[in-house]
Amino acid sequence: MSPMHGPFVLLFLHVSLLSSSAWAKVSLNMNESAEVYLGDSAEIPCHYSFTDTDNEPSFVMIQWFVRGVGSSRTRIYYFDNKQNMADSNTDYSGRINVTKTQQGTLLTIQDVQLSDEREFFCQVNGLAAGSAEGKTHLKVFAPPESPVIEGVLTGISVTKDVPSKVASCEAKNGFPKPNITWYKNGMPLESTPGHVNVLILTWESKGLYSVQSTLEYKVTKEDKDSHFSCEVSFFVPGAIRTVESSSINITVHYPTTMVELWKESPQGLVKEGDTVELRCQGDGNPPPSFIFSREQDVDKDLDSSGDTLILSPVSRKESGIYQCRTRGSDRNTDVKGEMQLTVHYLDPAVVVPKESEFMLRGEDLTASCNALSSLKTSTVWYKNGQQVGKGNTLHLQDATFETTGEYTCEVTVPSLPALHTSGSVHIIVQGSPQLVGGVDQEVQMEEATGRMVNLSCEARGHPPPSISWSIIGSQNWYEVASRANEHMTQSVVSVKVTSDVSAQCNASNDMGTEVKAFSIKAIPRVTTTTPFSPAEGSGVIIVVIILCLLLLAVLGSVLYFLHKKGKIPCGRSGKQEISKEKTTKDDIVVEMKGSTKAEDTVLLKAVNGDQKGPNDQ
Repeated sequence: MSPMHGPFVLLFLHVSLLSSSAWAKVSLNMNESAEVYLGDSAEIPCHYSFTDTDNEPSFVMIQWFVRGVGSSRTRIYYFDNKQNMADSNTDYSGRINVTKTQQGTLLTIQDVQLSDEREFFCQVNGLAAGSAEGKTHLKVFAPPESPVIEGVLTGISVTKDVPSKVASCEAKNGFPKPNITWYKNGMPLESTPGHVNVLILTWESKGLYSVQSTLEYKVTKEDKDSHFSCEVSFFVPGAIRTVESSSINITVHYPTTMVELWKESPQGLVKEGDTVELRCQGDGNPPPSFIFSREQDVDKDLDSSGDTLILSPVSRKESGIYQCRTRGSDRNTDVKGEMQLTVHYLDPAVVVPKESEFMLRGEDLTASCNALSSLKTSTVWYKNGQQVGKGNTLHLQDATFETTGEYTCEVTVPSLPALHTSGSVHIIVQGSPQLVGGVDQEVQMEEATGRMVNLSCEARGHPPPSISWSIIGSQNWYEVASRANEHMTQSVVSVKVTSDVSAQCNASNDMGTEVKAFSIKAIPRVTTTTPFSPAEGSGVIIVVIILCLLLLAVLGSVLYFLHKKGKIPCGRSGKQEISKEKTTKDDIVVEMKGSTKAEDTVLLKAVNGDQKGPNDQ
């Protein structure tokens, strides 16, 4: 709103209100409160109507205010028939919007903050129809983080006369302030002098409350198996919610009546080579020292330190039942801890056939891969990184040269991925040479005389084939490339085409021979002239046609002149034959031929003396 427009509107409203006596004509209704989560958008409706519907005002002004410190109010939005705008330089500039609804107006506040928990006022002015005002208290809620419980790890003595600290529970960053309740075995604990004490510590950070509760409890021997937990309760829009922590148990110190033995590390299954840590603990106070033994070696005590037994590196032979008892007790005491330790293993893979195996092309082969293990195994076969089979056996059927290669079996233990082994076998497929591209048909080609042609021959086989060439029709040829490996040989020769050429590629090894034939038809090389241009050709054709017409005209004149002189008689009886043998150099022969390329050409030849045309030779 501009500086001049604001005072003018206020003055106009003041005069209008003084001249109006119908305040009750505006009926306004707002909710007492609105509840929203921190960071969400809040909607505050303002419903209003005019009791005299026949004389509804043509101008309605709506203003929204928020209560500041104390009783002060700050306008945050202005809305009328012509304009609506959020006031600048307020906490809500850029975060609010007001829309008109069928029941009235709606204030929307985006990204609600903790500081938005205050009263919002809606003021409706219909000028002569009167005005009204209502308010809504916006309440903001922020659920706290899940409660975190920490128990006392050192144990609690039954000999203490006052309650001892059992655990602490912490719920962070909630609004309003959350509340913590303690439970033992699912039943709530209440403060009882000399038996249960609850200490509460509260602090605030950025408007959010964190609460820490400490439980002090006088333990008895019966509490050794008790479970303690805490529950945080907090307000949310329209309800109260609770979240319970995990439960903990405490160690009660009293004369030892129970000893417990467990595996501290590693977590999960144990494999050969691991370092195993066994821990033993009793319920006595102070904690006793322990002696470790193995049931299989009942008369032998194991080297240990305090309440810990270290086995490193562990092997399968150390599997068995381990025991611990308090130092000073006899071996037959019933107060001892006991556990079964199983050390899992996976032996190296054994592949059959071993290392390398030769087989003929077309044969079948079955390879096996086995590894002894204490757990169920899974076997997968790979070749060149690609999976080619699953299970302990690999079946290779109708072997080809492509079958040749290294086959690796990977043996793993699904339940213990750290256990794995592998083995491999090298398969070599033997057979006579096999030419790439086949030999069923002769390779035929055409090439201009004088050109060089490259002929390629590639053969697979084992032992590696050798390639030789037999070339008829050209003395000028040589090998330009040759390469070979364990399974393939390739040779490329360059042949100069001087006439028709017949070539043979011979691939052979100890298993047989294959031949591939090539046939090259020599084509005479055509000497080309300057490329013919269609535009230039058209001009030449026109000139030739004109010259032909002129020559025909001259020829007609000569014939007419000879006829007049009597040199050429007319009529059938006077018909004479002009002999070709007496053609003089002055005679002219004109021959016209049609072009196959849709272009007309005219050929003029001068025949001199007794020379013969091409067709007469």
